[in-house]
Amino acid sequence: MDAEDVVQETFLAFAGVDGGRKEEVANLRAYLCKMVTNRSVDLLRSAKHRREVYVGPWLPEPVVQRNTGQAAEPLHDLLLRDDLSMAYLLLMETLTPEERAIFVLREAFAYSYAEIALLVEKKEANCRKIYSRIKSKLGPELAAARADHAKDLTTLHRFLAAFSDGDVGQLLELLSADAVLYSDGGGKATAAIRPILSAANVLSFLQGIASRLGTDSAMEIATINGQPGLLFLTAGCVHSTLSFQQQEGRIRRFYILRNPDKLEALALTLPTR
Repeated sequence: MDAEDVVQETFLAFAGVDGGRKEEVANLRAYLCKMVTNRSVDLLRSAKHRREVYVGPWLPEPVVQRNTGQAAEPLHDLLLRDDLSMAYLLLMETLTPEERAIFVLREAFAYSYAEIALLVEKKEANCRKIYSRIKSKLGPELAAARADHAKDLTTLHRFLAAFSDGDVGQLLELLSADAVLYSDGGGKATAAIRPILSAANVLSFLQGIASRLGTDSAMEIATINGQPGLLFLTAGCVHSTLSFQQQEGRIRRFYILRNPDKLEALALTLPTR
């Protein structure tokens, strides 16, 4: 994951700092935060260029918590954050790296504008203005993108029942008229290279998925990017994830991730059942 790479690079860079210089650091937390912020901004800039040649829709790498029935891991509460949802993260992709840094530091970590100004090397007034502009521009969409775990789980159970039974009427009832489906195969797995628009077309695409499920296929509810979603497995191995954005019980957006490079980590992190 990119986040893990940033943390590792920061750790190695700090470990390489001369001992005398480390002792001169007055505020270690601020020093490390600045290192992480700078590396994150650099990463976002380089990632933007890579995505310009990406095959088909691009989706963030999924963060998955499997529902094992065992005691929750320490990261469980973090994985339930409503600002990890696919819809929320995709909105973050519409911001410049600097805008995203300012917004995340303020929104997710409650940093003061004075602290943010030091980290991104901008005037405090400019940081305040940038944050305000983002809230004004994306406010309604950000609110809609935040996950509601209880409502999402109810909607997911309804969808799973209808999908498993091939209940076309119930599926159409669950889909918003302007539903959109994004599938990310990255040119390495079968996926639609353009977003699927409208409830009718999304339904046809979902029916195609259902028709290809074999006897060794399974679907499993899991927490994906902070909200209930589905893992698609063949012979016990995850080959796709499905998450969604719902509003008032109707699904507006589907996000299906099939790029094996983005799913590779799941084989290492998901416990066996």
